[in-house]
Amino acid sequence: MSSKKTETDVILIGAGIMSATLGTLLKELVPDWNITVFEKLSEAGEESSNEWNNAGTGHAALCELNYTVEKPDGSVDISKAIKINEQFQVSMQFWSYLVNNNLIRNPQDFIRPLPHMSLVQGEENVTFLKKRFEAMSNNPLFKGMEFSDDPEKLLEWIPLIMQGRTSDEPIAATRIDSGTDVNFGALTRMLFNHLKTKNIEINYNHRVDDIKRADDGSWEVKVKNLESGRVERHTAKFVFIGGGGGSLPLLQKSGIPEGKHIGGFPVSGIFLVCKNPEVVEQHHAKVYGKAKVGAPPMSVPHLDTRYIDNKKTLLFGPFAGFSPKFLKTGSMLDLVHSVKPNNVLTMLAAGAKEMPLTKYLIQQVMLSKEQRIEELREFIPNAKSEDWDLVVAGQRVQVIKDTETGGKGTLQFGTEVITSADGSIAALLGASPGASTAVHVMLEIIKKCFPQHMKTWEPKIKEMIPSYGLKLMENPELLREIHASTAEALGLEDKKQTDSERKTHLLQEV
Repeated sequence: MSSKKTETDVILIGAGIMSATLGTLLKELVPDWNITVFEKLSEAGEESSNEWNNAGTGHAALCELNYTVEKPDGSVDISKAIKINEQFQVSMQFWSYLVNNNLIRNPQDFIRPLPHMSLVQGEENVTFLKKRFEAMSNNPLFKGMEFSDDPEKLLEWIPLIMQGRTSDEPIAATRIDSGTDVNFGALTRMLFNHLKTKNIEINYNHRVDDIKRADDGSWEVKVKNLESGRVERHTAKFVFIGGGGGSLPLLQKSGIPEGKHIGGFPVSGIFLVCKNPEVVEQHHAKVYGKAKVGAPPMSVPHLDTRYIDNKKTLLFGPFAGFSPKFLKTGSMLDLVHSVKPNNVLTMLAAGAKEMPLTKYLIQQVMLSKEQRIEELREFIPNAKSEDWDLVVAGQRVQVIKDTETGGKGTLQFGTEVITSADGSIAALLGASPGASTAVHVMLEIIKKCFPQHMKTWEPKIKEMIPSYGLKLMENPELLREIHASTAEALGLEDKKQTDSERKTHLLQEV
């Protein structure tokens, strides 16, 4: 076993959508910087970013009910939905810039237009959905949203869900046609193929085992070449840890104060995938329901049209599961090894607080396929077990930390960025909305970690993201321009007409 040592400007750990996005942004801003990527798997986008390991939803808060909450006075707070929608618009602008400048091609291979819908049952839920619709439809970000509690209209929108429904319980849905299905695995591979042309060094089958601070303030990364067994040491002025669930252990090894008192709780996901083309063709939308009491937000049930390898398919789920692994390809000891003296009290406090979640996960793990099919029948009354297979999705490590509002050991559902005080290292933790807001998140990292360059870089950033520094909600004319330009660049306009024609044909069949 031999070793080697190299120096570079930037090290990116993990070849997922986050590293791909940060690498692409930096190469546009400072083409002469040397960037090195380490990925323990043999290809890019094979863990959390892989198309089978996430829901493939362009999270713009159009249909996800957990982004809008009912306040004590009965009104609906849409502030989080606004924030996420604005962040997704940033991603759309950046992707459009890449397409318009021929840095990536064939956007239909990673993004397609798809209606986003919210569906609820029961009088109380219908009342909430109507209030949510009224609050959102008055906002320019959610222009075009429709509401209906008319079964005939719902049959037109979602025939597969409405056929065979015998319950007289009130049912309602919202629909907005500007939603998207995004194949983040395909996008990740496109970005890394582009980065190869920019002379970025991408090392697959390389596992990062340790990170430590060098005397000069740079970071030394210990890497094992899994093919040769060789141990390598690489130093860089800046390190980004974008290893999905594997980010927390590496953050802990860095020893930065900001990484202390933080723990992680892994939650896995399982989808039902339809293998009957006739059933697949009867549904064309992403339909999100309400999470059950005690369920984590990532377990909101949804029935999704997906396009994977340019083939239309249908997924339902996710069903939550538990594994102590932090990655799908991780170790059964990941959770145990993540408990440190500085976070053990935080982890214990979370364990005491989250008994309902623990109970829920145990119940989910124990479900048989038939019991999962029964849950599917709440969406598709006529679902047949033989038409569906189970597919294990990716692992998500929910962040546990001490907060002012939640106290010690608060479980965080969302995306978290941890940076050192001097901005020399950053790590991405957490889950949804994740990949959908990757460009916004990476721009925030750039702003925090390279403040001395921002004045020089800002014109280029505004070229890539015209709305940078502005709130689209407060600039409706700019919002209209961006909607039109991104739809044209990403090929979303023409396909909407095709999808409408396809829906008409489907209704004639029904």
